[in-house]
Order: sequence, then structure tokens, then C-alpha cells
Amino acid sequence: MSIHYMKKENGLYWLLFAIIVFIVDITSKFFIVNNFLLFESVNLLPFFSITYVRNIGAAFSILEGQRWMLAVVAMIISGAIIYMLYRNPRLKKLENFSLSLILGGALGNLFDRLYHGFVVDFLDVNFGDWHYPTFNIADCAICIGIGLFIISNFKKSKKIK
Repeated sequence: MSIHYMKKENGLYWLLFAIIVFIVDITSKFFIVNNFLLFESVNLLPFFSITYVRNIGAAFSILEGQRWMLAVVAMIISGAIIYMLYRNPRLKKLENFSLSLILGGALGNLFDRLYHGFVVDFLDVNFGDWHYPTFNIADCAICIGIGLFIISNFKKSKKIK
């Protein structure tokens, strides 16, 4: 195979999936902002509600008020992921899929920080007195993406041995 052919077949193809994740995430957040009052909640299941909250920090509200630092970190991570996709062969499906999930989620939360000044969270899970911090679709994509990335690299390290 020529180098030219391999460059066409890199992981940048997976950016399409990152764009889909980004669109689904921001569409869901605009729906919440336009149809819910802040802290309004609709119970869907005994353990699950849609509740509009604003997060001015990172995961679990750490680094509150560090909007610009968090935005810069998201931009750096997004750039690194795009570079990784560029370097990866298109056929590294699990790794490229995981990276696209992380990228789509990071861009969704970055958009919120830049557009709203906060991240819109609305997925609310609780069991009895236990309450998980409210999150969004971007957060789900990032967490699933990180888990799949770890699995893809664990599988890769097992093949090397």
C-alpha cells in the first residue's frame, strides 16, 4: 500500500460520528433550556428524572468558575483526539469509535461553556437517598468513550504479548 492510500484511509472518517454525538447533545440541551425552568424536574421513572441544572465546573462540579481554563483544556484534548484519529488507520474501529465519542462529548460541553457560560445538565438518577450528580448526553459519550478506549488498548496490549 502506498502512503497516499493509507492517509485517505485514516481515522478521520470517524469525525462524522463525533459530529452526530455533538448534534444530538446540543439539540437535547437546547430542548431543555427552551422548555424547562432552571431546577424544573419531570419524573420519568422512580429512579430517573429530567431536571434542568447548570454546571459551572467540570465533572461533579469540580473546578467551579474555571470556565476559560476548562474551555482551553477541552480544545487541547479535542485537538489531540483529532490528531490521534488522523494517525490511526480507519480500521481501528473500537479505538476510533471511542475517540469519536470522547470528541463529540468534549465539543458538546465546550460549546455550552462558550455559548451559555455553563454546561446544561439534565439527566438525573437517584435511588432512595442516594443521588448521582446530574449529567448530560456529552458526559455519557465521554464516559463510554473512555471506557471503550481503555478496552481497545487493553486488547491491543494482550495481542502484543
